[in-house]
Amino acid sequence: MRAVGYQKSLPITDKDALVDIDLPMPEAKGHDLLVEVKAVSVNPVDTKIRKRAEPSAGEWKVLGWDAAGIVRAVGPAVRRFRPGDAVYYAGAVTRQGCDSEFHLVDERIVGKKPITLNWAEAAALPLTAITAWEMLFDRLDITRPIPGVPQCILIIGAGGGVGSMAVQLARRLGNVTVIGTASRPETAEWAKSLGAQYIIDHSKPLAEQVEALGLGPAGYVFSITETDRHFAEVVKLIAPQGRFGLIDDPPALDVMPFKAKSVSTHWELMFTRSTFQTADMIRQAEILEEVSNLVDAGVLKTTLSEVLGPINATTLRHAHALLESGKVRGKIVLEGFEG
Repeated sequence: MRAVGYQKSLPITDKDALVDIDLPMPEAKGHDLLVEVKAVSVNPVDTKIRKRAEPSAGEWKVLGWDAAGIVRAVGPAVRRFRPGDAVYYAGAVTRQGCDSEFHLVDERIVGKKPITLNWAEAAALPLTAITAWEMLFDRLDITRPIPGVPQCILIIGAGGGVGSMAVQLARRLGNVTVIGTASRPETAEWAKSLGAQYIIDHSKPLAEQVEALGLGPAGYVFSITETDRHFAEVVKLIAPQGRFGLIDDPPALDVMPFKAKSVSTHWELMFTRSTFQTADMIRQAEILEEVSNLVDAGVLKTTLSEVLGPINATTLRHAHALLESGKVRGKIVLEGFEG
């Protein structure tokens, strides 16, 4: 089967950073679904892993953790799906990725594709939807008010993939006022179109801008990008007994300044459940089912911003370069294999 992979961690400008390859057809075992991949989207995790994780000598590493496709075979332990079902999912970082014609994924982290979306629109959703959902409702618990504090969340990086879903979920399901950050007109308008009531500029000090809105301190802060750069401002603007969550990888994070305000700190990694095979792993399938229903009901919409082209090494190298530029709005998707 056709796939895109690499053997050495190289700059994305190197033609060997991602190459077209041919791999054996995988076999579904246990809880596995064998999915014929129709569309994939790219995420920052793809570029991070490409830069720092090499396969064993002579082997290939396949990236990709967002896919939509058709189930073609199932393992003997599968109970939720059958061949022919249309699905979408983010996969597991401990296994080969979905940048291939066929892909194995555990049914417990798979949802039925929204029927109102095409393959590309569906592939844009899983990783960011799960990440945003888990942060907002499992980690920050935004439906549990902080005493005496307005129900308000600041989302740093509201125009990207995770931010695009976090804005929608916080506004539609969380019943909170949403302040998003963006530094470019196009990302600011994008975040507003998804439901952010206020937009501030994260290229400028945040605390002063939040104060100027007259809403009071933010009870919840979701930092998606450049946490180390914005942390001092977050300490100033977050409410006493507030909740702070992050998903990026700052080189160091000293949370001692939060002590005076008793601010809780929450990390979110959507791969935790699949990596450690947690007892509640199926919760990710349930989240995707809920998101699918909300999309079909018109409550949520896809965050697809661009279909770059077919699934091949050339297009994926282009997608990685765009992500590494830090100027992507929403989600970039690749659709179909040529020939």
